[in-house]
Amino acid sequence: MTSLKTSKFATPIDLYRVISRVWSGDTSSPTDAWSPSNPAQNHCSITALVVQAYFGGDILCTRTVGGTHFYNLIDGKKWDITVSQFKEPIPYDDTASSRESALADTSPEKYALLTSRLEAEMNRV
Repeated sequence: MTSLKTSKFATPIDLYRVISRVWSGDTSSPTDAWSPSNPAQNHCSITALVVQAYFGGDILCTRTVGGTHFYNLIDGKKWDITVSQFKEPIPYDDTASSRESALADTSPEKYALLTSRLEAEMNRV
C-alpha cells in the first residue's frame, strides 16, 4: 500500500465527503452486512487505512457491541469518519492498532478497489 499524502483533501472531513459516495457492499467487511441506507457500515477498518494513507497519524481501535472498531489519531486529534454507522455512542478506549490489524479486518483487494474508486471520484469532481 502506497502513501496517498499528495491529495486534494485538507482534512479528513474533506475526504469523508468523497469517500462516503464510493463506499459500497463490495468494499465493506463483511460484504453481506452493508446497506445503502447506512453507507459507513462495516467500513471502519478500510477507511482508517485510507485516512492514514492520506494524513498519516495512527490507527486506533476500540471494542463495540459489533466487534472491533477502527479510527484515526492525527496530530493529537481523534478522527472517526465512520461513526455514523452506530446508533449509540461509542465507548472509545483508544487502543493502539496498526495497518496490519486494520487490513486483517478487510483485504488488500478491497483496499485497492476503494482507493481506485476514490481517485476516480476525485477526478470526476
